[in-house]
Amino acid sequence: MATFVLVHGAWTGSFCFRRVRTILQGVGHEVFTPSLTGLGERAHLASPQITLSTHIQDVVNQILYEDLSDIVLLGYSYGGAVVTGCLDHIADRVSHLVYLDAFVPSDGESVLELIGLPRPPIQIGVQNYLPPTPRKFDDPIQEEFHNQRRVPHPVATALEPVRLAQPLESFGFRRSYIRATESDSSEIGNNHFTNAAAHARDSEAWGYHEIETNHMILSNKPDELAHLLLEIV
Repeated sequence: MATFVLVHGAWTGSFCFRRVRTILQGVGHEVFTPSLTGLGERAHLASPQITLSTHIQDVVNQILYEDLSDIVLLGYSYGGAVVTGCLDHIADRVSHLVYLDAFVPSDGESVLELIGLPRPPIQIGVQNYLPPTPRKFDDPIQEEFHNQRRVPHPVATALEPVRLAQPLESFGFRRSYIRATESDSSEIGNNHFTNAAAHARDSEAWGYHEIETNHMILSNKPDELAHLLLEIV
C-alpha cells in the first residue's frame, strides 16, 4: 500500500482533501494531509511573518516526525511551490512527486514571479494577506462548505523564492502533472499551470494526466482524482 502526503493550496486547508482522503484510506492507503500554518484549522496562527519556509517546515516536520518514506508527495496549486521546496530536505523519502494543477518553480523562482506580478514595494499599512479569490464549484453545497473556510493567505509566502539544489528532472523519483482542463484562463496562476502542464506532456521525464473540470478539482471530481492517483502510483 502507498503512503500519500497531500499538500493543499492557498486560502484553504487539509479539509479540501477530505473526500479524496476518505477514498484512498478506504482501500488501505496511508494518507497525511498537513494544514499549513495560518490556514485551515490553523488559521488562528496567521501572521505576516509566515513565509514559504514556514510552510515547507510544516510538511517536512510531518514527514520526519511520522518517519514516512517511499511517499507519494502531492502539491495542489500553491502547494506545488511548497512540495518543491521540501525536496532539499526529504527527496530521499519521495517515490513519486505529483503536481495537481500546481506551480512548478525552478530554483530561485517565487510564486509571485510565476504568476507574473512585480514584487510590491514596502509601504506603510501595506496589506499582509491575500484575500481569497472567487472560485467556481459544481455543487452549491460544496461551494458553501469551502467558502466558509477559505481564509486570507500570508503575502510573504508568495515573495520568497524556492531553493532547489538540482533540477526536478534529475531526481530519482517519478514525476506526474495533473491538469484541470476546464480552468478559467483569467484565474490567478492559470497561465503558469498551462505552461507547466505542456512541459510535462511533452517530456519523457514526466507522466501527464488530465481531468475535465476547473481548478476546484478536489471538490468537483474527488472520485476521478482518487482513482487516477491509485492508477499512477
